[in-house]
Amino acid sequence: MAAFILLSASSFTVNMHFCGDVLVDMAFFSKAEACKDKLQKEDNPFKKCTSLQEKDCCNNQTILKEASDTFKKSTTVIGVDTLVFLNTFIYSYINLFEGLEKKIVPFEIYRPPLLSKDIHILHETYLI
Repeated sequence: MAAFILLSASSFTVNMHFCGDVLVDMAFFSKAEACKDKLQKEDNPFKKCTSLQEKDCCNNQTILKEASDTFKKSTTVIGVDTLVFLNTFIYSYINLFEGLEKKIVPFEIYRPPLLSKDIHILHETYLI
C-alpha cells in the first residue's frame, strides 16, 4: 500500500529516441541521446519514415507523469465500546504469555501428619 501511494504521489519523465520504428535510447529523468551516425533535422510529428537511411527519420517522444496530491485524510472516531474491547484484549493477551516463577514447589509448606502407627505394617500392604 505504501509503495502504491509513493508511486502515485511522485512525478517522473521518460524520454525516448526512435530512429524509424526502432527504439534507440530511453532515459528516465534526463534527455535521451540521439543517433550519432545520422544527421537530424528538427522533429516533425507528421513525418513518416520509409527506411532507416533517411536523414530526418528520427524523432523524440516524452512521457510525463505528474504528481497528484489529491489524497483525502481519513478521520477515525473510536467509540467507548471499542476502547473497552481493545483494553481488555491487550490486557488478556499480555497475561497469556506471563509464565510462572522458576522452581515452584507446590507442597513446600505442607507438613505431613504425625503417625502413631505404621499403616503399611498394620494393614500388611507391601509394594512389591
